Amino acid sequence: MTDSNLAERYESVKQRVAEAAERSGRSPESVYLVAVTKYAEPEDIWELIRLGHRDFGESRVPQLVQRAALLNERLERQGHDASDPVRWHMIGHLQKNKARKVAELSRLIHSVDSLRLAEELQQIAGRFEEDIDVLVQVNILGEDSKFGCPLPATQALCEQIDSMIGVRVRGLMTMAPHDDPETARSVFRRCRELFEEIVKTGVSDGAFNILSMGMSGDYEIAIEEGSNIVRVGSAIFGTTEPAVTGESADSSA
Repeated sequence: MTDSNLAERYESVKQRVAEAAERSGRSPESVYLVAVTKYAEPEDIWELIRLGHRDFGESRVPQLVQRAALLNERLERQGHDASDPVRWHMIGHLQKNKARKVAELSRLIHSVDSLRLAEELQQIAGRFEEDIDVLVQVNILGEDSKFGCPLPATQALCEQIDSMIGVRVRGLMTMAPHDDPETARSVFRRCRELFEEIVKTGVSDGAFNILSMGMSGDYEIAIEEGSNIVRVGSAIFGTTEPAVTGESADSSA
């Protein structure tokens, strides 16, 4: 059963995204909302599709595989227009042994944090007609509790990925500490500064243009500091997590 308040929460988030974009001097259309489905029931995802939403994110591979399979089957059964695709984003930590499945299903992988993972994706890329688009995840504060490339090594990793065949580095992703707005703002600002520094080097021939920052508790701050993709889950779907076989705990969005 679809949550009766889902559409209201979704529209509220979209409005707040638009207002934050305008405060930062940008158009609302310049910021993409990825609806993170960790706390979503299948019918909730379908309702957002009915409302026109197309970008969804998952932080765990088993849940991404399950949801994408169920959704694709339903889209095909109902004759969904292939020219208006639903796009999945992998936003959580990715292990090398799960990279192939994620590459098959994801439009954008937000969480490449090492050369070894990028090299694994390069090996996989030969099976696809199009490049695998990735973001480099940056651990701005060097927190032990978070994954991500250390800030001083980020530009070098971007340049190394840029030299690969079949993998295209599109930008950066970061996460800020929870429940600390001022620290979050400083983290987002430093990531945006780093992003701008890398853009100036010409990495990816102008395709380095995505800055993924901000989750349910801080997406407005992230947009104010330059984010053009926000990953919002509980603010849309609530905080009751459905059971999915084979998945492990991870951070919320």
